Amino acid sequence: MSEFEDQTPLLPLARIEELRSLLHRANRFYYVDAEPIMSDGEFDRLLDELAQLEKAHPEAHDPDSPTTRVGGEPVSGFDTVAHARRMMSIDNTYSIEDVRAWHDRVVKALEGESPRYVCEPKIDGVAINLRFENGRLAAAVTRGDGERGDLVTSNVRAMDSVPLVLADDPPRVLEVRGEIYMPDAAFERVNSEREARGEQLFANARNSTAGTLKSLDPAVIRARGLRFCAHGRGEIVGLEDVTTYSELLERIRALGLSVSNRTSVCATIEEVLECIETFARERDEVGFGTDGMVVRVDDFSAQERLGETAKAPRWCIAFKYPAEQAVTRLLKVDWQVGKGGTLTPRATMEPVHVAGTTVQHATMHNIEEIRRKDIRTGDRVVIEKAGEIIPQIIEPVVSERTGAELAIEPPGSCPECAGVVEQDGPKLYCMNPECTAQFRERLKWFVGRGQMDIDGFGEKLVDQLLDAGLVTHFADLFRLKRDDLLALERMGETSADNLLAALDDARGRGLARVLAGLGIRHIGTSAAKILARAFPDVEALLAAEMDTLESLPDFGEITARALHEYLASEPARSTFSLLAEVGVSLESDQGGVVDASSVFNGRVVVLTGTLEGFKRAELAERLESLGAKVTGSVSAKTTLLVAGENAGSKLTKAESLGVEIWDEPRLVEELGRLQS
Repeated sequence: MSEFEDQTPLLPLARIEELRSLLHRANRFYYVDAEPIMSDGEFDRLLDELAQLEKAHPEAHDPDSPTTRVGGEPVSGFDTVAHARRMMSIDNTYSIEDVRAWHDRVVKALEGESPRYVCEPKIDGVAINLRFENGRLAAAVTRGDGERGDLVTSNVRAMDSVPLVLADDPPRVLEVRGEIYMPDAAFERVNSEREARGEQLFANARNSTAGTLKSLDPAVIRARGLRFCAHGRGEIVGLEDVTTYSELLERIRALGLSVSNRTSVCATIEEVLECIETFARERDEVGFGTDGMVVRVDDFSAQERLGETAKAPRWCIAFKYPAEQAVTRLLKVDWQVGKGGTLTPRATMEPVHVAGTTVQHATMHNIEEIRRKDIRTGDRVVIEKAGEIIPQIIEPVVSERTGAELAIEPPGSCPECAGVVEQDGPKLYCMNPECTAQFRERLKWFVGRGQMDIDGFGEKLVDQLLDAGLVTHFADLFRLKRDDLLALERMGETSADNLLAALDDARGRGLARVLAGLGIRHIGTSAAKILARAFPDVEALLAAEMDTLESLPDFGEITARALHEYLASEPARSTFSLLAEVGVSLESDQGGVVDASSVFNGRVVVLTGTLEGFKRAELAERLESLGAKVTGSVSAKTTLLVAGENAGSKLTKAESLGVEIWDEPRLVEELGRLQS
């Protein structure tokens, strides 16, 4: 009998509490202490026992039970929320000399004081902020732009490596920042499973992590085995007695959060450099992707004295290791078709271990790059991971050629639809707008947040709809019925209803969103808005002459010609006709001719901080419809900054440049005047 069996029969409610405590403790020992107290099979058996008991005794419901990680309904999308404290990036350096120079600047700023440092590996993952309130996981938010990120709490709750409830005596509020990553073994397993299903492989573990974290199905998160490692702090209410970073790591580890087991406290810069050199020899042994060593001043008061620049703290720096190289043989080149019809060469090579993972595929960019490097099929080639992320071929090993190598020729027709292929600059394009491969990628783009913004339509759902033959055209999305959706795997009634409601909302997005979503060559969000301001509806756009398009702001001959050819094509006219049939608005929502008297007309506007009465994207569109140009960063060209709560470095920079600054009440007042 296992030591975890219910050896002395307990009442059901008591057994439930015992199992919950045991499973929470097992996760702690496995992910934090690296000392498993039970096998995976034993864990799963006890988890199943707990699930059965909870099902039989709903009065014992606990939102933080280990069983809540297992599943539940897929989410419909992610909200964007403000960070309580801005999440900053870290300045990078690539040489030991630069690390010494940084140390000298720190010492000078601290008036001759040489501080103690903490070194820890820089994990190649996705930055996250975990917020615990009264010891319970309250929110998980991605880094985003540093000021706002996506709320992914439901997905992070599915990760066994993140505790739902903290141990010991947690502070009232604890925001822990860290990295979510996919171990090498999990990445290789996921790719093997995708290959067996005939799905496209993930390029690297970081991209796989990012895609997994944004999955709308929490069960996918659990299945892929993501891990979390803490390496920083956000807002904290409590722990006032903690005065150093190294002490903070000890405290949060005691609370049940994972921290790096390769953290080193260094008294001198020489010890820091030794730590950097030592880890360079050990990186491949850690079992997950790393691309550098983070060095930070340990003492919090010294950190405060050192301060920060507009984008990064002065008390922290990341030493980046050179990309690791390896030599293997190029076996073949396949051409993949993107949403704009771009044909991108993808190399298949003999598997080789580089930078901690086994690599078999690499990007080759375009045909001109292949010719410039004179890469041939059969060559022995040097590969490396650019920035430790994307494998690429650097050069052929010419000295090892046997004469059997073959020149790589571009395809004469599209490998997916056999359509005509043309070269424009260094790139090749499939010219068939109805290409099936293009449509899959275009549809994923069409439903996205910056385009038609259809909540709940992630890549997995798009693939399901296409594979089931339910969607063969953009307009088919708006013909979907409830029964169509319920027939799909892992689709519940609530999710189906939410998706249909989101589709109904999307019908009224307007001409600019439709144009941005169709994947028309050279027409992105900005160009689509310009077109929607210039033309009241799609009929007027279809009738536009070439010289009219070329005269539009920021439109040159290349963009105008490509658009004119697209608009004149039968597939384009069919697309607009079919969208109109299903009730999609093809009228401009950009206000037509801008009122020259508008206070926003001609102004370059930046939005920052939390604006309680507005969604950022919707406000930006509204201001642009009034003649403003909304940008993401403050510069000498900025003429107006709208600053909400917790405005950060953008406000400081705007003040230094003398930019006019409004708060939210002033913005509401000015918008109200335009409506009166």
